[in-house]
Amino acid sequence: MPATLITIPLFPLGSMLFPQGVIHLNIFELRYITMIRECHKNGTEFGLVGIEEGSEVSKPGMQTLNFFEIGTLARIVDFVEIEPSLFQIRCEGGSRFKIHSSALQKNGLWVGEIETLAGDSHIEVPDELDESVNILGKLIKHFQKSGIPPEQFPFSQPYRLNDCGWVANRWAELLPINNLQKKLLLEQTNPRIRLDLAFELLQQKQIQFDDE
Repeated sequence: MPATLITIPLFPLGSMLFPQGVIHLNIFELRYITMIRECHKNGTEFGLVGIEEGSEVSKPGMQTLNFFEIGTLARIVDFVEIEPSLFQIRCEGGSRFKIHSSALQKNGLWVGEIETLAGDSHIEVPDELDESVNILGKLIKHFQKSGIPPEQFPFSQPYRLNDCGWVANRWAELLPINNLQKKLLLEQTNPRIRLDLAFELLQQKQIQFDDE
């Protein structure tokens, strides 16, 4: 059976969003002002895709903008209009998707014909990957003790610390890695393997967190 394709607006970005993740954006370009206003009004999602080459901000004479074919649907959960030409939004990550085709419209907005991908199956975090959970749990407790409002956390509840896919996705967003590395994690369909890869990166970066 052929895949069901839908057409959505795309938002190429220098960072990437994962399912159940959170991203805060300042919207000031005209092409995105209109898109975001319509998505907020209609309760529709847009597609956030990581940039492989080029800039997320349109610049005179810019010829090249390449983005990955794997992205994540973004749903607006907070919308603040600072002024008519500046929005601040908070979005949560939904389903992953694959772009089958894309086109640049006259208004400078990218649209894509996409296929949404299946969500992760629940896989318990194995004992050998407990360290990835322990450090993430300490980070969450630090946020809570610091009095940071939950809406400013880099991820939203529920905190599924016993789930390979959820833990892997959080580290994929938090670790100081480039978009290509994030893309390789995002396209990995096996959540246990994704957490294995994220844990390797966590060890390479020698990330520790002690909030005693």
